[in-house]
Amino acid sequence: MADPFGAVPHLTFDADRAARIGLEEVVLAESKPLPLLAGLLEAAQREGRRLLCTRLTEAQHAGLPETVRAAMDYCMISRTGWLGAPAAVEGGADVVVVTAGTSDAGPATEAVRVLRWSGVEGELVADVGVAGLWRLLRWAERLQAADVVIVCAGMDAALPSVVAGLVGGVVIAVPTSAGYGVAAGGRTALNAALASCAPGVVVVNIDNGYGAACAALRVTARLRRQHGVPR
Repeated sequence: MADPFGAVPHLTFDADRAARIGLEEVVLAESKPLPLLAGLLEAAQREGRRLLCTRLTEAQHAGLPETVRAAMDYCMISRTGWLGAPAAVEGGADVVVVTAGTSDAGPATEAVRVLRWSGVEGELVADVGVAGLWRLLRWAERLQAADVVIVCAGMDAALPSVVAGLVGGVVIAVPTSAGYGVAAGGRTALNAALASCAPGVVVVNIDNGYGAACAALRVTARLRRQHGVPR
């Protein structure tokens, strides 16, 4: 079958990526000119292909052809769009996404949506930052049961270290751009996460909920196979 994306300029689509590494190719929308993005999505729609878009701005979404917008599940908070149905949820792994505050909702929701697109139902535990430590501690038992905990935190990004000191599962830190002044758009949070005193914390780039979800999916793919659940 001819690849419809071959007719879209500047694009060579990696259709076999899921079979090769277990992660589908995803469309990073924000940096793409609208005509190119629209053509790509229209081609996918004609072929009946599923596509996940990340960093899809409201203006881009509003500018897409009506047929594409009508078929797309768009989330304004996470700036993600699903073209087609997400994968069916299957067991075998437990992922929790944690936020320090409501300012971290964007990257956290992006992580949850990417997980759900890929067939993993990530649970969200929101607004449990260290400024009110009791909020986190009441979730300690739940977090200790998880295979993977994604922790989204800005400002001083203390939360990933605290969580990693409480749980035995994989902890993935997402430093966020929340904060004033010397928070420097998330660079302080990034450095804090990288310098964590808690051993084994995995760190992704600033606001990269997508990258954190992909790291979690690599872990859960192994767990699924161990439980006899197909990837």
